[in-house]
Amino acid sequence: MTTISLARGVPAAELLPVEELADCAREVLRREGSTLLNYGPVAGYTPLREWVAARHGVEVSRVVLTPGSLPGLVVLFQVLLAAGRHPLVEAPSYDRPLGILDTLGVQPAAVPLTDDGLELGALERELAARRPSFLYAIPTFQNPSGRTYTEDVRRELIELARVHDLLLLEDDPYRLVHFGGEPPPTLFELAAGDGVVYASSFSKVVAPGLRVGYLIVPPELVGAVEERAVATYLSPAVSLQAALYEFIARGGLEPNLARVRTGIGARRDATLAALDEHLGGAATWSRPDGGYFVWLDLADGVSADDVADRAHEAGVAVVKGSDFFSRGAGGHSSLRLAYSFVSTRELGDGIARLAAAIPAPAAV
Repeated sequence: MTTISLARGVPAAELLPVEELADCAREVLRREGSTLLNYGPVAGYTPLREWVAARHGVEVSRVVLTPGSLPGLVVLFQVLLAAGRHPLVEAPSYDRPLGILDTLGVQPAAVPLTDDGLELGALERELAARRPSFLYAIPTFQNPSGRTYTEDVRRELIELARVHDLLLLEDDPYRLVHFGGEPPPTLFELAAGDGVVYASSFSKVVAPGLRVGYLIVPPELVGAVEERAVATYLSPAVSLQAALYEFIARGGLEPNLARVRTGIGARRDATLAALDEHLGGAATWSRPDGGYFVWLDLADGVSADDVADRAHEAGVAVVKGSDFFSRGAGGHSSLRLAYSFVSTRELGDGIARLAAAIPAPAAV
């Protein structure tokens, strides 16, 4: 039996602009190969930095290109922890940064996430005990929950951050993968760039294998971030950054975004339709307007670990919710479903198999 993966949060193969990127890579190597194949500046390929800066309305000096999002977060976490700031995260939160913090020997304080965004009362109570702090958050089409903060919550969060000297680290890789109207303004936009570090990448909108992410950092952190980056990975792969910039300069980004939105949006629709068909009454789930993920809450008393094991035996891979809480401190009746990778037919089959692995409500 072929395993259907509802665990892989990556774009489907047919959504990757393979030929376009190959042509761009050939051209930049022909034109600048002797430079691009050597070590480059730690902040990355200058034309791409300039493009990112113009897109976000900031000085180029604030833009640091990174070899994917996670190495950038490693660098940033190290800088902030060295400065004595205490980490706060959403609950649930993206599992990779949780793992980074755990590796660094730090257990972050967790703030519950609601359908509208962060539970600000709980955040304020944490801030009363932990100052100065920084908050790692994905406010738009969150991984793992698919939820998006309302604009009201965003504005209240920014005001709370100002009062409590809370640095906001906004991770925003999914924002451009929307299936309807534009999402609310970013925290970075609403705060006019003050007190917010903005992180994003091209993994979800062009290709994850390029390993191109970026940070927009406050001027006072630029030096420390670049110094730590040199110590961590010396320099990013500027040849890949140059190929990506060539792709953008040729006008490839917007058509690619349209293809990604259409392809992944159809997969989101197929996922929600299959959940409605097979799991009505047995679970509840988020209904994201963008991004890659649905968060599934099982009935009280149903173990997500047991369901994930039975689903694996039935040929469908899912991720248990406890992976998205610091040291497994929650999510024991929840699952994350990724709909970006497999076909709409496989999504329907996979969710049918998952439904068969979940105990009926009467048996709970």
